[in-house]
Amino acid sequence: MSGAELQAILPLGILAGGIILVMLQIAFRRHLATSISLSLLTLLATAAAALEGGADMPVTPLLQADSFARLFTVLFCLAGAISTLLSTDYLGQRDDEPEEYYLLLLLSSLGACVLAYASHLASLLLGLELMSVALYALIAYPNKAPLPLEAAVKYLMLSGAASATALFGFALLYAGTGSLSFTGLGQALDANPETGVLLPVAAVMVVAGLAFKLSLVPFHLWTPDVYQGAPSPITGFLASVSKAAVLVVLLRWFSDANLFRFPALVQTTAVLAVLSMLVGNLLALLQDNIKRMLAYSSIAHMGYLMIVFAAAAAPGQRDFALEAASYYLIAYTATTLAAFALLTMLGAGEGGREHCQLQDVSGLFWRYPGPAILLLVALLSLAGIPLTAGFLAKFYLVGAASGSGQWVLLGSLVIGSAIGIYYYLRVVFYMSRRPGEYQSRPGMTRFWPVRLTAWLLVAAVLLLGVLPQPLLHYLASIL
Repeated sequence: MSGAELQAILPLGILAGGIILVMLQIAFRRHLATSISLSLLTLLATAAAALEGGADMPVTPLLQADSFARLFTVLFCLAGAISTLLSTDYLGQRDDEPEEYYLLLLLSSLGACVLAYASHLASLLLGLELMSVALYALIAYPNKAPLPLEAAVKYLMLSGAASATALFGFALLYAGTGSLSFTGLGQALDANPETGVLLPVAAVMVVAGLAFKLSLVPFHLWTPDVYQGAPSPITGFLASVSKAAVLVVLLRWFSDANLFRFPALVQTTAVLAVLSMLVGNLLALLQDNIKRMLAYSSIAHMGYLMIVFAAAAAPGQRDFALEAASYYLIAYTATTLAAFALLTMLGAGEGGREHCQLQDVSGLFWRYPGPAILLLVALLSLAGIPLTAGFLAKFYLVGAASGSGQWVLLGSLVIGSAIGIYYYLRVVFYMSRRPGEYQSRPGMTRFWPVRLTAWLLVAAVLLLGVLPQPLLHYLASIL
């Protein structure tokens, strides 16, 4: 590997080196504050290295270093740093201080960054499993509570089955095309358009495996239980970074191999989108637990994002659809982390129980107006209310769907968003109840880094909604 290639993947090298450093620190001198500091330093240094830029080039057949990969590396590392800060206070309230937790968070962030660079099915699988295997253990914290362990076991078993299904599909793709690189698959499909039965079966298995990772209907049943059982900081990471990383690598795969030219594949993504938008929003209406509500909400949001695959198949719409998807991923990540930051700020109950029921936020505006405003902005952004990042994100999806003539998808988006407004505002209604109308009175963390992080996230959500031009211009320049 040449010096230029090493420089092109410098962010991955820094993140991998930081992981080794934290591992050695834990082995030779266990100290929680040191582990946290090294983790934050590693993630911020990786984000800074990605911001520095570099040459756009393939690095071995496995990775593609370009501005698109560096943009999402910055996003994933910042999200990992935010999750690290939120976890510090969360675990401290529950008398659990594991240094390995932060090592696992670094490993999962590295897996997400590898997916951003992946241009080959081998690197896709490597990044996906690195991210997922670390999440299996992260979901099980804190170890004194029963729900996290149950959630981790469910995710481990079902995600393992989904990974095996996708891997078998990759093997069939290789058998049918003789290539595992994204561009090589596209060239092989061009040279031999008569695929027979092998490649359709492979496509079904790959779609099923990756749809599970994205919580798309009908592969979504694990999502509410895992979201409810996992610690709130990890639920936020799982709902944002792990989903965004899979979407990023799918967008690159579809673009490099030009998979948009296969109507059956595009129509499959459209069906998954419609089912996810409608089922996710309808089931969210029935939830009294905020984390379960946000779980079904994330299913609906992944359905919204699947619109771009059908929109990009229309002539002349690909660049705009990819731009809309990239903006939506950034806005959704910031908004989701902000929502789970508030749930993290709510103090622990008896036995370390999380305060995630609607009654737990009842009257929050009167007791803690600052944190209540933070949750309000996050919910309004998820609902797509103007002046928030979520509004512009949905606006660009509407533009992509209408510009490509995807009227069924556009109608599903409008109906799903209308349903979503009800259950998001239901939380706001509970928060605005007058004193005396609520029974549960959870405390609020006084750990200032968590409060500052929450305010910065909300500021980012509002800034992206009010002043999106710099980001949109940058996205247009790299896509």
